[in-house]
Amino acid sequence: GSSYKAVIFEESGVLLPAPHMTATDWEARSCVPAGTIQQAALSGGENSLSLKYSRGELTAVEFLQELGQQCFEIANVCVPVGSFLWDLIRNEMIKQLPIMAEAAQCIRAEGLKTALLSHNLCLEDGEKFLPPDQQHFDVMVESHQEGMPRPNPGIYKLCLERLGVQPEESILLDSSSQNLKAAAQLGMKTVKVDDPEAALKELETHLGFPLQGFVPYTRSVRPGMEIPKDCLQKYLEEVLAAHPTGPVKLRQFDHGEPTRSYLVKFGVRLLVLKKEEEPQDGSSGHSILREYRILKALSEAGVPVPRVLALCEDRSVLGTPFYLLEHRAGHIHRAVSLPAVPLHQRRACYGAMAQILARIHSLHLGAATLQELGEHGNYIQRQVETWTKQYRAVETHLIPAVERLIQWLPLHFPESQKTTVVHGDFRMDHLVFHPDRPEILAVLGWKFATLGDPMCDLANNCMSFFLPAHFSARRGLRKCDLGHLGIPTAEEYCQMYCGHMGVEHPENWDFYLAFAFFRLAVMLQGRHQRSLAGRPAPGDSSPEDAEFVAELAWEFAIKEGFRVFESLTPTKLLAGHSSTWAG
Repeated sequence: GSSYKAVIFEESGVLLPAPHMTATDWEARSCVPAGTIQQAALSGGENSLSLKYSRGELTAVEFLQELGQQCFEIANVCVPVGSFLWDLIRNEMIKQLPIMAEAAQCIRAEGLKTALLSHNLCLEDGEKFLPPDQQHFDVMVESHQEGMPRPNPGIYKLCLERLGVQPEESILLDSSSQNLKAAAQLGMKTVKVDDPEAALKELETHLGFPLQGFVPYTRSVRPGMEIPKDCLQKYLEEVLAAHPTGPVKLRQFDHGEPTRSYLVKFGVRLLVLKKEEEPQDGSSGHSILREYRILKALSEAGVPVPRVLALCEDRSVLGTPFYLLEHRAGHIHRAVSLPAVPLHQRRACYGAMAQILARIHSLHLGAATLQELGEHGNYIQRQVETWTKQYRAVETHLIPAVERLIQWLPLHFPESQKTTVVHGDFRMDHLVFHPDRPEILAVLGWKFATLGDPMCDLANNCMSFFLPAHFSARRGLRKCDLGHLGIPTAEEYCQMYCGHMGVEHPENWDFYLAFAFFRLAVMLQGRHQRSLAGRPAPGDSSPEDAEFVAELAWEFAIKEGFRVFESLTPTKLLAGHSSTWAG
């Protein structure tokens, strides 16, 4: 990959159309000789009115006055340039160049930062104009506001400082040679934008990844994770009985799951391909076949999951088994604080999440396909045993809280466990929401699905309430003002779920939370161990992450211990006391 960490877009002429480019239609409507505005704006080379304005050397009012004067000299008619600019802003400049907007999204999807340099267009009445879709940019710098019109190098230094990158780690896209020269003198890489498509091709060569074909939550295929497109194309043509004209295009989903997940563009169709990992040690990896069967069974049972299309167990096609799903477009909320959701809808999003979890736990197990999901009974016992073995396999150093939990958990298993379908990793970022309303379109991430205790799912789902917002391994809501955010408390959320299920909140709830955090601690330790072994995955974990989560688990274990202690009658306490001494 490249060493670049940020791309900076000039607003006018790069992200937004240059003013003169949209003049022709207006001239025809206004009975002004064709080409007048373009000639007036561009004549003078580097000292043209257009570039002087884009560099901030002219205010909007001065630009209009001089543009009007130039137009009069060229066409010998009075040209109402004010109405042209108004028309331009109201109709044309709200339209970002789609290819540039998409490029900015592709850049951010790869983990690079983006910045927008704006000179902040103003109308004569002082009304400011800001471009749409500012969410594509990590940093916005307005030259007039900063008092540093381009090509003042200070504006680039300020932008780099806010991005947190060095000049040689950045690329500037601009249409002005003068601006580009100033940036290059600082050590920035520069790309001149005359033709946007050509400029993006040049940018692609510098960055080393495509800047088109963006689909949310995907990135370009990671090195070493490529799959043979020709073989895939042939397979898709046979299975889907379709023969699109263009070649198959691939992107990769950007979550750090062990199973390789790809977005496949096959003609006009968007598909998801989930492929089994190449086994590291010759053993069979995660069972794609099992996951395929689970999704098929859940779909037949009415759970909103992406529709499964095909399973391929023939290793000669892509090397390992894989299956195909329909792609479900929508919003996946990575942040549990739901910053992208309107305040008044956030509680409803949590309500929808509680409802869908209850729906999963209410599935009738009579269906043979659901019966095959796993064993009945002793779910938590088996889980604790499995995750303890897993911890021993990835242990790198002593974590006292984990050792205490390994001793404590088997002594506090629930006396009775209900058996339902359990998702196994149910959380906000495994849900696809409708773009405009708090409705769940699909539930993802079923690789841990089995038959088990539904309270384990609920506890796993509630972990975010107890994890800090700054905890990079899994950001949470601890110490956040939930009322201000419009988000229910953990207690309120649990009541939503219990209301849908028609059950009481379990008195041993802290046991379930202790187990959920124990499991997460083991997962984070596994990530850390893999990174030490030279097999880093997206979302690497530090040793402190596992320790922090294990301590959190132990806090819940202590709370559960107190609850059990307080529930004992004096007689039981005395009996326990004497038997301890007798032992």
